[in-house]
Amino acid sequence: MERTKVRYPVVAGQFYPATAGEIKEQISSFLDKQIPKAEVIACVLPHAGYIYSGKVAAAVVSGIQIKDTVILLGPNHTGLGAEFSIMTEGAWNTPLGELKIDSSLAGCILKHSGLLKNDALAHASEHSLEVELPILQYFRNNFKIVPIALLSDNVAGLKEIGKSIAKAIEENSSQSSVLIVASSDMTHYEPEEQAKKKDNEAIKAILDLDEDKLVEKITRLNISMCGYAPVIAMICAAKMLGAKKSRLIKYRTSGDATGDKSSVVGYAGITIS
Repeated sequence: MERTKVRYPVVAGQFYPATAGEIKEQISSFLDKQIPKAEVIACVLPHAGYIYSGKVAAAVVSGIQIKDTVILLGPNHTGLGAEFSIMTEGAWNTPLGELKIDSSLAGCILKHSGLLKNDALAHASEHSLEVELPILQYFRNNFKIVPIALLSDNVAGLKEIGKSIAKAIEENSSQSSVLIVASSDMTHYEPEEQAKKKDNEAIKAILDLDEDKLVEKITRLNISMCGYAPVIAMICAAKMLGAKKSRLIKYRTSGDATGDKSSVVGYAGITIS
């Protein structure tokens, strides 16, 4: 019998602590209070080191129902692998345990998409999905995942992938059993006041569930949002699945952690339902 292919963590001890105990302690320190769990279709989470963006991610995840399967859409920072990469089998390991890939749903997404390739290379050294997992696992540790990494900024292609995800969810799963996570940081390395102005424009477009407006804002204002491709795909999928509402849960910059406001990265946490 063939052993499960396991993707082991590559940024544990860098972006987040290396041990389960330290991870739980750090995430616990981010939480202000117990809040009710909302049913959402999708969310946007940042993916920087936890000391910078962990409070934003934890604020979102602590207030939502984590479903049986989490589809993870992230930017491909490494340039490795296919332009549109999905893993359809195996498992991902973190210090908090192993998460199996939902092969049935992943295979259905692959079947519906003419662009996605079954490709593990794009995920081998990429941090944008990995860093989300321990925060999700802190609140629920028995879900499956579908990892998707996006290297291309082809808007038509990203919309097609979003529609393929929605079709697969409708065909393969109960919609209430799947959560879509788009992994993205906002403006990179600009003065905080300027970063906040730019990010506010991008956030407004996301809250309007308007992927075309998001592309227009990013292009016109030169917003260095690294995960806009995953967000485009996520918005398309969420709207096909009936999304009507959105909410900005928390926004911070790296300057809130470091005190240096001269060159910051922005982080937004958003829910869509």
